[in-house]
Amino acid sequence: MYLFLSDLHLGRGTDAESRAVERDAIAVLHAHEAAVRDGAERDAGGLFLVGDVFNQFMEYGSLVPKGFVRLQATLAAWTDRGLPVTYLIGNRDPWHLDYFEKELGVRVLDELTVRLGEYEAYLTHGDGLVASDWGYNVAKPILRNRLAYWLYRTLPPGDLGFRLARWYALRGDGAPEAPFVEDLRHAARERLATTSADLVVHGHVHQAELTVWPEGAYLNPGYFFADRTFARLDTDGLVLLRWAGNDAEVLARSEHQTGHS
Repeated sequence: MYLFLSDLHLGRGTDAESRAVERDAIAVLHAHEAAVRDGAERDAGGLFLVGDVFNQFMEYGSLVPKGFVRLQATLAAWTDRGLPVTYLIGNRDPWHLDYFEKELGVRVLDELTVRLGEYEAYLTHGDGLVASDWGYNVAKPILRNRLAYWLYRTLPPGDLGFRLARWYALRGDGAPEAPFVEDLRHAARERLATTSADLVVHGHVHQAELTVWPEGAYLNPGYFFADRTFARLDTDGLVLLRWAGNDAEVLARSEHQTGHS
């Protein structure tokens, strides 16, 4: 089994809200650990965090932001047991160095093309693919530039720099915007039509979705922070779910259908 979570936005809202998000994310992992382990033993299991795990994350050479160590400990326990964990960075948490990889054993990437069962899958958070978000699309190359990041974490005092970045990240309420949702859906279908991928996985727009076109399938695990949605790929196909306290309810399901002959 493969498990997909996106847009936890840990650090958004009140401390109590973020702790509840962390608690429920850990509960989802515990509930699916045995199935993921069974899959991993056959090279067919793992966890994908599809960006914006944190509402703001900025790693320094010798420092990482405090908070949410329970989730980090859970991820470390998974990798210690041989369960693969991959973190696709988002627009709120791209500023990683090597902490997650060296300390937690989590692979950190911007995008990934990988075989997942019968699917040829392409995974990335989805920021920069929303055509109507032109302001961010202009800023993204600067935000992801290694020199710009080095300057930002070097020139201001670390605590001040992180506080400024966290303050900026608190803008907006996270509600999905229809043009962004449609743009990302269009980008996913375009990739399915023009590449060998028959599954595209994005986050970013805070709307859970499982759609199958003739070209292939589009999966968005949704906005875990507010909606507690997530997804999995098991032997029965793709499943979109919502965590409901002690268990998961199925929102949508799709058997495998390849978009390419």
